[in-house]
This record gives sequence, C-alpha cells and structure tokens, in this order.
Amino acid sequence: MSLRERIHQLGRQALEASRALAVLPTETKNRILSAMADALEARAEIILAANARDLEAGREKGLSAAMLDRLMLDSKRLAAMASGVREVVDLPDPVGYELDAWERPNGLHMRKVRVPIGVIGIIYESRPNVTSDAAVLCFKSGNATILRGGSEAFHSNTAIAEALQAGGEAAGLPPHSIQLVPFTDRESVQHLAEMNEYLDLIIPRGGKGLIETVVRLARMPVIKHYDGICHVYVDAAADFDMALNILLDAKTKKPSACNAAETLLVHEAVAVDFYRKAVPVLLAAGVKLYGDAVLTGLFPDTTFSATEDNYRTEYLDLGLSVKTVSGLDEAIAHIRKFGSRHSEVIVTADAAAAARFLNEIDSAVLLWNASTRFNDGGEFGFGCEIGISTDKLHARGPMGLPELTSYKYLVVGNGQVRG
Repeated sequence: MSLRERIHQLGRQALEASRALAVLPTETKNRILSAMADALEARAEIILAANARDLEAGREKGLSAAMLDRLMLDSKRLAAMASGVREVVDLPDPVGYELDAWERPNGLHMRKVRVPIGVIGIIYESRPNVTSDAAVLCFKSGNATILRGGSEAFHSNTAIAEALQAGGEAAGLPPHSIQLVPFTDRESVQHLAEMNEYLDLIIPRGGKGLIETVVRLARMPVIKHYDGICHVYVDAAADFDMALNILLDAKTKKPSACNAAETLLVHEAVAVDFYRKAVPVLLAAGVKLYGDAVLTGLFPDTTFSATEDNYRTEYLDLGLSVKTVSGLDEAIAHIRKFGSRHSEVIVTADAAAAARFLNEIDSAVLLWNASTRFNDGGEFGFGCEIGISTDKLHARGPMGLPELTSYKYLVVGNGQVRG
C-alpha cells in the first residue's frame, strides 16, 4: 500500500468515526475522557520511555536547549497533561447548543444549533502535549482527529495517542476517533492537505514554513497564525512599575511562545526615564535589545541598532525590538504596519487613549494594562486550547471547544410548502 493510500485509509476511518462521535451523549463523552486521563497515568512509564528516546535522538541531531525543553516530558508535565484532560470533562459540551430560535409568519419553527465540524487534521511540531490537547478538544466537540506530529517527537506522540485511543475505547470511544499518522515523511503533509473528501478542516501548528506549505497545498479550510509579533506600548500616562512588570512577564517568562512580546513601543514624553528604569532590568534578565537612536544613545555599549527587519521579527527567544514613538497615533500606525494581528498591549492610566488603542487596532486580542501572555485558552477559561488563530474566519484568538464546531439549521413545519 502506497503512502497516499495509507493516508486515505486514515481518512476513511476518521470519517466513519466522526459519524459516531457526532451523536455521542455528553455523559458518554465525559466518561471516555476520564478513561483517557486514567490511561495517560497508567502508561506513564511507557510514555516517558518513548520521550527519552526522542530526547536522545534530539541531542544527537543537535537540537537547541529551547527545542529540547519543548520536547521534554517528565512526571510533572505528564500529570499536567492528564489533569488537562480532566478539566475538559468539566467544560460545557458545545454540540447541540442552541444559538438562536425563531418562528416565521408561516408557522415554520427554526433553530440554529452547534454541530461538530467533522474530521480535523492537525499538523504540528515539537511539543508532544499537543497530541493530547488536540485529540481531547476535538473529541469533546464531536470531531474525529488525524494527527501528524513532527519527527523529533514521533515516539512520544505515538505513545500518547495509543494511550488515549486504547483508554477511550475501553469506555466506549468509537474506533479510529484519534489517529496518528505513523510516519513523518514530508509527503504525508501533502496527502493530508489534499484529502478534502475526508478532512473538513486542517490546522497547522508550527513554524512559518510549515504553515505556508499547508496553506499552499490545502484543499479544505485552514486555521492558522503565521507569526506572533506582539507589541507592548508604554503610553505617556503609564505607571512605570506596572509597565515594567508587564513587559518582563510578556518577554521573559516564556519567550518561545507565540504570545510573547517581541516589540516595545514607548511614548517619547517618557521614553528616556522609562528606558533608564527598564533597560538595566531587562539586560539582567538576559534580554538583547535592538532599538532606535534614543535607546542606543542612552545605552551605547549594551544595546544594538534596530533595522526595519527587526520590527518584522518574531524572535521566539530573548530578543526585543524597541522604538520610541511620538504618541498613540504613531504606535497604532507601527502596529498596523509590522504586527501580525496576534496580541497587543497598552499600558496607561488614560482611559481615552486605551479606548482608541482597543478600538482602532485589528488584532485577535487587545489588552489594557495586562500581559500578552493572557492570550491563551486556559487564561480565557476555555481549558486547553487547539491553538491561537489570527484569521478572521471562522475562529479568531484562542480556540476552545466552541471554535471546533460549526452549526446547522433545524426547521420544523406542519406541511408548509413554498408554492
């Protein structure tokens, strides 16, 4: 059987599973999810041994420390994964939720209700916890899943997917509800992306190259974000201590995340004073600063001149671009030009300035006096997330259970004809 035929077999199996999943009662889903969490814990030694193989191979390949950390599982991370599954049990089931209802003058009763999307393909890199998060969220929302992880986490992903499927099947999970592509050939991405007769949606999670490839090849809708070029704007009316705390959290706590801050904008009226306060702290935290003449003039030996390319860069590490702006108008213009429509922050005590910032910038999440890191499904109360979308259709921002559904109209009559 060729690679294409094997991928299509996964598609046929997923389509069959999706029809059974669409009508599973909530109580059954929750029982299955609990069994999945139990299976992750029961197979902890198997999963961690598989992860050790991936880590060893990653070290031999020369993966960076940051990549190895993203790949690594330990007992604490595995326990968090199982806990995340149990958290989904407590989330409301979106399937069957009535979005609207009305009656037409001719007596027809109409309802708009949430339904599963169907079969969702997810292509991702590095983090093995995505295997569990994606499969569980798709399952609770009534969707079958075909997962294609990266080669660096192949053994970990396989062990996790097998635990979820086996644990779930013992509690009533339809066969083939959760399938992992059993090979990492790049050709498999193309076959998945072209398999529109079975896949209703594809979600790429990874680097820009992967996402661009999937978008170019896909014959079905794609939900994505290319970059997380997130901004923190310190306004003239900002509290400096608050601004610095927000900036440190947004830049240094998890710099490899897509919701980390990549650019700092500072109002010229407070720029010199703020830089004198913030730069020593940022440098002590290991941040490498690329800025304009105001910044480099103050700190010529410890900061670097920024080019336009810096303002287009998603560092995913401790790099930070800095620009002094004349005010709110220039800050908004800069974000419109260089931003990726992900997450933007204004720090200010000026409610009118904040209102303009929130209303005039078109990004998925805008924050006033809070860190970019709050653009996260868990922080929004969605449980674990499938990803963060910078698209406008059909989902935007953190994607939880409702974003993994579509809707249909149910119309009830008593013999009406249009004529």
